[in-house]
Amino acid sequence: MAGESTATGTNVNTTTPFKPVQTGTESSLSSWAGPYVTEMLGRGQALAGMPYQTYTGPLTAGPSSLQNQAFSGIAGLTIPTDQMKAFTPTSFTSAGTTQQYMNPFLDAALQPQIDAARREAEISRQAMMGRMARAGSYGGGRQAVAEGLSDEALQRNLANITGQGYRQAFDVAQGQFNTEQQREAQAIKDAQQYGLGVLGQQLGMGSAQRGIEQEGVAADYDRFKEQRDFPYKQVQYMQSLLQGLPLAAQSYSYSQPSALSEILGGAGGLRDLYNILFPSTTPATTTPPATTTTPTR
Repeated sequence: MAGESTATGTNVNTTTPFKPVQTGTESSLSSWAGPYVTEMLGRGQALAGMPYQTYTGPLTAGPSSLQNQAFSGIAGLTIPTDQMKAFTPTSFTSAGTTQQYMNPFLDAALQPQIDAARREAEISRQAMMGRMARAGSYGGGRQAVAEGLSDEALQRNLANITGQGYRQAFDVAQGQFNTEQQREAQAIKDAQQYGLGVLGQQLGMGSAQRGIEQEGVAADYDRFKEQRDFPYKQVQYMQSLLQGLPLAAQSYSYSQPSALSEILGGAGGLRDLYNILFPSTTPATTTPPATTTTPTR
């Protein structure tokens, strides 16, 4: 038997099926939360669109009636600048000062004592002259000596009365002078303390007035910042309404691929497209026949 040959030709066109192509994704509210969230957003938008409501009442308490009276009283006080001076002490023994404080009626006050002393001296002299007349020595040397001693005693007594009177008057005048000096020094000290006290009170009341005024300034500034930031807060408020919303439901969009896409995406690709477009000129793909030779016996 001559050899026997067999030829087989195969044309394979394998394509892969295509899935739909996703073209978009859209998220939406869950069906159970949609009506509630929609109503909430509507109310929030309406509230955010409302104008700023200005408070027309007082922002601070202001001074009380007693404080106003105190302010007026303190403001009306005057500072005794003429009395607020340095104290300069005066010497009591300076010219004219001693005589100024001496008793102007000193001589009149001492005159009764002087007259009494002279009367006593005259009485003593008369008694002595009577004794001398009885003794027969009147008009002699003893009388002259006795009268001299009597006059000396009178003068000494008068000098003692005058000296003691002036000494007491001097002590009294000096004491009065010292008292008036102390009073003047104390008056100047009191005036200084009063003036400084007035200044201190005015400073304290001024500080209280400044504090009240500062409260008003701070309140006005806070109101200005609140009005300035109101639109920004409204935007933040509207943004806060969207935070944490249940955006769980999602929908997807797909498109079916065309025949051309299927052909181009298959295993054959451009070859299959060419076979479709030019079927007569496309050489067939053949497989060389398999030849089998059997030896002759």
